[in-house]
Amino acid sequence: MIEQLLSGLIKQATHVGLITKDDRLYVRNQVMHLLDITTFPEDVIPLEASIPELLDQIITYAIDHNVIEDIFDDKEMLAASVMNCFVARPSEVNRTFYQKYEQSPKEATDYFYRLSQNSNYIQLKRINKNIHFASSTPYGDMDITINLSKPEKDPAQIKREREQKQKTNYPKCVLCVENEGYVGRIGHPARANHRVIKVSLQGENWYLQYSPYVYYNEHSILLAEEHRNMKIDRQAFERLILFTERFPHYFIGSNADLPIVGGSILSHDHYQAGNYQFAMTTAENAFIFTLERFPSIHAAVLQWPLSVIRLQSQHKEQLLDAADHILQQWRGYSDEGAAIHAFSGNVPHNTITPIARLHKNGTHELDLVLRNNRTSEAHPMGIFHPHADVHHIKKENIGLIEVMGLAVLPARLKEELAEIKQHLLGESAAIATYHQAWAQQLQQQYGVINDEDRATSIIKEEVGKKFTKALEDAGVFKQKEDFSRFIDTLNR
Repeated sequence: MIEQLLSGLIKQATHVGLITKDDRLYVRNQVMHLLDITTFPEDVIPLEASIPELLDQIITYAIDHNVIEDIFDDKEMLAASVMNCFVARPSEVNRTFYQKYEQSPKEATDYFYRLSQNSNYIQLKRINKNIHFASSTPYGDMDITINLSKPEKDPAQIKREREQKQKTNYPKCVLCVENEGYVGRIGHPARANHRVIKVSLQGENWYLQYSPYVYYNEHSILLAEEHRNMKIDRQAFERLILFTERFPHYFIGSNADLPIVGGSILSHDHYQAGNYQFAMTTAENAFIFTLERFPSIHAAVLQWPLSVIRLQSQHKEQLLDAADHILQQWRGYSDEGAAIHAFSGNVPHNTITPIARLHKNGTHELDLVLRNNRTSEAHPMGIFHPHADVHHIKKENIGLIEVMGLAVLPARLKEELAEIKQHLLGESAAIATYHQAWAQQLQQQYGVINDEDRATSIIKEEVGKKFTKALEDAGVFKQKEDFSRFIDTLNR
């Protein structure tokens, strides 16, 4: 049976272009060693299945035959090591990427995206478990994702992690370039089948990779070679602009560089990019304004739940100067009427989440999302953070992806929302304590629903409202006049 599985995997890998027929014996021998197989019969009939399905069955064989233990990290490391046998060396991947880049940047990224999927580095089988839907809001259709793709760790895995003493800090974090080809260890993900593309920016080496759990089309990460903290400054704005010139079909943005408002990894400088149109991309202007020092800049405040300034210009240097001017003004801006304090003692609170795009007419676009991470007794998780009334749906940080209009919600909601739908349909349901007030409000608003599709539609719409409220909570300016006071400082 294992011979049929391995032959099927080799056949599929050949079909998708990971290897050629000339590579088959080499790859088979490499995987045989990993699985402790010593012989291979003639005329094996390959099993017909997808690469992820065949790989799962191979891992089951390895457990059943005591090659590995039935523990999460062991399974992940073996799966990545098996697929690494099918993936070209980094130098070959980069050479092919840049050969295709000469045809077009899109040809290059299409190649690399396919490679990352076919090698099972992008976990398509798991990602397909995620629940996706759009929810109509006054700001456009928000994307809602209930994240089911990241597998839960089993008790044996958790016990092993607790017992494991940290013997190494290599790689320093999950984003470091040293993860390329890294087999993995307890508590650190397997990356044997991981490849990155070198991209030179401002005289530094940066590296392009795809997220193993993509949340949108071609969800990619651009990471610094040096392990250093996130930093938002003029150089960061320039890198974003330069990247869009290299890859004009991609947007690119950065999480902010402060806790609470800055996403999950602040210890490694990195950006997120991709070929996707978020709701914020097509947001209308709430109002336009003039930057007197920068006459070539078209500036507007977006009709969006967060506080966003959009700058557009075909003059790159003036755009960068304008963005840096806004950043510097915002870093020191306080407004008691809007509950904005730039500092608590020497601790800074103001920063920016930037997003860059390049339009086909040569116009550069830079969105500057104003952020503040101050806390208070009333809002210990953040004044400009999702407030307690939406925590039953979304309490995590509003990072770059959420800023642009894509909610990444916890897996628990799959079952919990199903229970609330039962409640709307007049059926008995064990509703979680933290959802009960919301469920009662929905029942009062809609009554008993007799149509299951209608109940589903209501749940989706109401989840979208909760996410929109979470974004509004994160907006630093709630009123136009509050925003206008800050804009006035830009022309002084």
